[in-house]
Amino acid sequence: MSKASKPFLSPLLKKLAPRIGARVFLEPEWGVVGQIVFKSGAKSYFRYNSIDLNPLGATEISKDKDYANFFLKSQGYCVVPGSRAFFSDEWSKTIHSKRNIHTAWVYAQKLGLPVIVKPNSGSQGRGVEKVFTKADFYRAVRSIFAYDKVMLVQNVVTGRDYRLVVLDGEVISAYERVPLSVMGDGRSSIKQLLAQKQAEFKKAGRDTQIKPTDPRIARKLGQQKLSLASKPKVEERVFLLDNANLSTGGDSVDVTSTAHPLFQKLAVNITRDMGLRLCGVDLMIEGDIAQAPKVGPKNKKDVRNYCVLEINSAPGLDHYVTTGAKQKKIVEELYLKVLKALEK
Repeated sequence: MSKASKPFLSPLLKKLAPRIGARVFLEPEWGVVGQIVFKSGAKSYFRYNSIDLNPLGATEISKDKDYANFFLKSQGYCVVPGSRAFFSDEWSKTIHSKRNIHTAWVYAQKLGLPVIVKPNSGSQGRGVEKVFTKADFYRAVRSIFAYDKVMLVQNVVTGRDYRLVVLDGEVISAYERVPLSVMGDGRSSIKQLLAQKQAEFKKAGRDTQIKPTDPRIARKLGQQKLSLASKPKVEERVFLLDNANLSTGGDSVDVTSTAHPLFQKLAVNITRDMGLRLCGVDLMIEGDIAQAPKVGPKNKKDVRNYCVLEINSAPGLDHYVTTGAKQKKIVEELYLKVLKALEK
């Protein structure tokens, strides 16, 4: 247990609970687990971002990206194409499988480089990387296997990255996630621009820590023939990571009021069909979420312009809440609805 991460949900629930006549009792030493006592005397519990709302089985499936993909695909949803799980040497021997790091490399070549590699569990973009060479592949996968015995190899999908948060059949928040980037001013180096961005985060109360030493940043810059010392031109945007997680310095653009009803319905249906009440549905869309999705498959060819990246049964909004006053209000209203849903 570490006190390095400041609890997000605990103080928020404690603040909101009195608005519905409830109270929150926190474990005092760490402040990350708590009990909610409603007016009726009924009790509910939470730990970090996990609350007593989703069924256990559905929650466990949602935490496992490969199993979640299996059930999403079996129900007709479009998932990242070519996604396949592979195992660490130790685990592949334990389960008597030949799907180890070496067969993973063979599969990656079959898909065609570059490919995406990611841990099968976990969140916040940890370990997610686009790899272009054999050396990068083995390095990235061994890094994943240091903490997760299962990893995924996937095709690269392009488009705009959106998260829709669903609660009891309603989209209560939707936002676009933009990967970590800096905007050039013609004078400052990328390293200096990153420092400026970190200062802006701190001023806004956002505790995201940008790590200029993250090797993924160096590789991303290298692919663009740039380095931390490079000085982008005025209004030249330079992307530093491939994943769009807010926890790694990404930015958000709220689209709750503009998301097309059919995309909202898609997120609601996914949440329902995966047995969840609260869910973050991550979509990659080739186009704008304000426009109707393309339907498919048609004539045996899938023409859909989107795919489901992941689902999350405990969508953490701690980074999103610090991106602006509007977002803070959205999150507070979201969790007020969560509290009311828990009371039912």
